[in-house]
Amino acid sequence: MLTSHQTTSTMCGILGLIHTPWHAQAASALAALASRGPDNRNILNLGGVILGHTRLSVIDIAGGHQPMSTQDERFTIVFNGEIYNFQTLRAELERLGHKFSTHSDTEVLLNGHIAWGDSLVKKLDGMFAYAIWDAKTQTLSAARDRMGIKPFFYSDHQGLSFASTLAAFRQIKGFPCEFDWEAVRDYLAYQTCLAPHSFYKHVKQLPPAHQLNWSEQNGVKITQYWKIPNPTDQQLTHTELIEQVDCAINSSIRAQRIADVPLGAFLSGGIDSSLAVRYLVENGAQHLQTFSMRFQQKAFDETKYAKSVAQHFGCEHHVIDAPNITAERFTTAIADLDQPLADSAYVMTHALSEFTRNHVTVAVSGDGGDELFAGYPRYGVQQSDFPRMLGQSTLRNAVMRGILPGKLLRRALWGEERMLYRQVEAGPWPTSRKSLKELFSANIFPHCHAEDTLGQWRRLALSFSGEMDTASLMRADLWTYLSENCLVKTDRASMAHGLEVRVPLIGNAVIDSVLSQPSSQHFDEDGGKLILRMLAKRHLPECVWNRPKHGFSVPLRDLFKGPWQELGDDLFSRSNDIAPFINATTAQALWKKSRTGHGQIRLTYSLLVLLLWLDLHGPSS
Repeated sequence: MLTSHQTTSTMCGILGLIHTPWHAQAASALAALASRGPDNRNILNLGGVILGHTRLSVIDIAGGHQPMSTQDERFTIVFNGEIYNFQTLRAELERLGHKFSTHSDTEVLLNGHIAWGDSLVKKLDGMFAYAIWDAKTQTLSAARDRMGIKPFFYSDHQGLSFASTLAAFRQIKGFPCEFDWEAVRDYLAYQTCLAPHSFYKHVKQLPPAHQLNWSEQNGVKITQYWKIPNPTDQQLTHTELIEQVDCAINSSIRAQRIADVPLGAFLSGGIDSSLAVRYLVENGAQHLQTFSMRFQQKAFDETKYAKSVAQHFGCEHHVIDAPNITAERFTTAIADLDQPLADSAYVMTHALSEFTRNHVTVAVSGDGGDELFAGYPRYGVQQSDFPRMLGQSTLRNAVMRGILPGKLLRRALWGEERMLYRQVEAGPWPTSRKSLKELFSANIFPHCHAEDTLGQWRRLALSFSGEMDTASLMRADLWTYLSENCLVKTDRASMAHGLEVRVPLIGNAVIDSVLSQPSSQHFDEDGGKLILRMLAKRHLPECVWNRPKHGFSVPLRDLFKGPWQELGDDLFSRSNDIAPFINATTAQALWKKSRTGHGQIRLTYSLLVLLLWLDLHGPSS
């Protein structure tokens, strides 16, 4: 049996303040998570421990309130996410003698922790970030899901604090919001900062597939509970693999259909989202509502394909015209970010989520399909394509010393460094258009450690095979580009409107099926994504799979010289005041060049988002 503390709580925003001096500010910190859980909000005071929760009611609406404690009040949990195999785990726990008084996955986590301790997390299939306080041992146990679908930020500065997003820390008066210059570095290089860093020096992100244990005596201990696997020796035939993945996606979708609220799906008209819709309908999703966005520019619009899929599967399809991305709309979207993210698709995902939330509470998306199934052309380029050529070392030295112009640098790089150059918008090269030294002010640049730009991605890639080949690039992206960019984009855009988005293409069964096989299984003469293309031919109308791939993006250059020009002019003119750590001369030159078609568009967008975010939030608020 357990008790549920009834005032206000939710499934999508968690907060903890343990032996900190900020307990009186718990309500303000939790308010920063309100959009993640619009149905309820609750704070539980356990003496030196404050636990908070904001709830989006999805499963067991009447009985799943949090924070949730055991009958003896020894264990208390706050949980963000969904556990898709909770019913199987519940049955296993009941056989062990555990009793349940709700139908929620939260209670399964709580009893699972009692039964299995830290081994619980290895049994979970879902998207989650949770923390369990043990009042007897005065310890905290927390974990984040395999792919990092749900966020978890923590700080061991003066006790232990944790929250679903960085925004909660900004609301704590007296909390030090100094910038982490390595995080800013990777943001400028890669459009997002990578776990374990956050934008604030004293706040870390728990990496995907990691768990945290804390006690006052021992502090924070971080351990990894699951590793991205290398392929096994048991290679399947293409036919066998396609059948295996077909079953795995079907199983993942079946598990993720569970909800006590209306369910919908993002439907772009591409292979990934269209397959998700097909499997939903196949598994009994009746009167499924689907949602897509119509763009005026033909190069971006996939409306007719989305309509064909919806009609084919009998869905109730909704189309929103892509809104004019005015400066006001852009500002509103960036204001909802807890830390800067420069994925240009975020603004449109923000608008689509707002529209979708008017109809449903939970939506399914095709996120993860490109990363797990080799959907990007860059996976076909690897380190061995750039062997060291005669004279390159001399050329590189001359460029790095400024003897030759920086525009020659790309020709001077080989192997791993050439791969890094391709990956980033700015890096450790002093005399290149991609020079971080030119972006940072002189007094800050030494603190960003430019030599370790994108270090997490580089170390991950090299850990699999010792070099950056196709398999290692795909695997490294799972815990960098996917977890800290794509999934962050979807999570922040959807949670800004109280919409839960599920991502069945990266469910455990699918991940295990795909990663067990060599990367060559994803390619044929037509390029990558072979497995999903074959499934699309089996299950979808021809118009979906027999056409070029589209991206969900926006025409940045047109926006720079159109509706965003006045905003950008103002922000860049004040850049020295807004972001004194950025070289104002370099930033202003990039803005001017990008409007005329000669600048680095992605880097300029990263700077624009950074300046706007700082103007809205600042280093502290």
